[in-house]
Amino acid sequence: MNKFLQGLTAAILSLAFTAPPAVAEDVVKIGVILPLTGPYADYGEEIGNGIKLYMKQNGDTVAGKKIAIIIRDDTGIAPEISKRHAQELLVQDKVDILAGFGLTPSALTVAPLATQAKKAMVIMNAATSVITTRSPYIVRLSHTLPQISTPMATYALKNGIKKAYTLVADFGPGIDAETAFKKTFEAGGNKLVGAVRVPVTNVDFSSYLQRIKDAAPEAVFMFLPPGSATIAFLKEYKERGLDKAGIALLVTEDFLDDNLMDALGTAALGIVSTGHYSTAHDSPMNKAYVQAFAAAYGTKMRPNFMSVAGYDGMAAIYAALKKTNGDADGDKLVAAMKGMQFESPRGPVTIDPETRDIIQTVYFRRAELRNGKIYNIEFDEVKNFKDPGK
Repeated sequence: MNKFLQGLTAAILSLAFTAPPAVAEDVVKIGVILPLTGPYADYGEEIGNGIKLYMKQNGDTVAGKKIAIIIRDDTGIAPEISKRHAQELLVQDKVDILAGFGLTPSALTVAPLATQAKKAMVIMNAATSVITTRSPYIVRLSHTLPQISTPMATYALKNGIKKAYTLVADFGPGIDAETAFKKTFEAGGNKLVGAVRVPVTNVDFSSYLQRIKDAAPEAVFMFLPPGSATIAFLKEYKERGLDKAGIALLVTEDFLDDNLMDALGTAALGIVSTGHYSTAHDSPMNKAYVQAFAAAYGTKMRPNFMSVAGYDGMAAIYAALKKTNGDADGDKLVAAMKGMQFESPRGPVTIDPETRDIIQTVYFRRAELRNGKIYNIEFDEVKNFKDPGK
């Protein structure tokens, strides 16, 4: 067990059990499955920090019920591990709610188990559009790739880009991003001059970038899971001179993950992205959130869209439990979440009562230098945007 997992488990369980012992009926158990080791460990840490911060600010009791969090590490893209953890959480630990799910394969493999057990399942990152259709017990508090990719195609059209190339990771979110961008871009009468899907763990883009350069598009739209892949891509994009060749980068917020901005460095300056959250989002609630996050976890890690989804996921669970007077029955909790509206650090959000997906503002952002640091600065927005993938 890594240090973060130990710390998160200890901190949250101490919140849950510092009061005098409660009988089982007075405890709501939430089983959280996250990648906490392996290449996507930052995802789990950000989501976990959001969960922990919400509980720190709002306490560990809702409607007379103690909230107990049980953490499991699925190590990343390992659906068989996610499934095993979910089975153990449901059968042995008898959790009332499942939550977390940093990556699509994890969410998809657990969805049938939530249905069978009739337990609410709260998605805090996994972004393939189809996920909420796989179980009537799934509610998502993050985003979908079509939701943030479609506005980028609109941006390309408005800015006179006629020829584009797409490069995406070859799994659910990447395919969703490619499909959504292509649909809107080509509907505007423009043309994709090429498309490539790369292995999700790929970090060498030299041959792909040469192919893109040879095709001479005006822009390349891309989606890669944030981390080593996005850092490597930007480095090679610059080294091979695609920027000097006039090939613009059009990306989703994953590429310019707030927590990666220091690692991406000045190479990120000027890149336009679409997304639903930025550390620099200008609202009183977000400023307070960023300050509280820094106070709790230090300034080396910035809060990103995953941390906010963990925070908001807990907000939705708490609000639903208040509505049900602490009843954690899956059908009642999901019913309580449908149509729910509240203010988030990202802005106002609504849970779509039909799809159980989130309706939110999608922002256009440009990477800019502010006070010696690079941030995603919002310059336009699409309000109340539903997932167009359904």
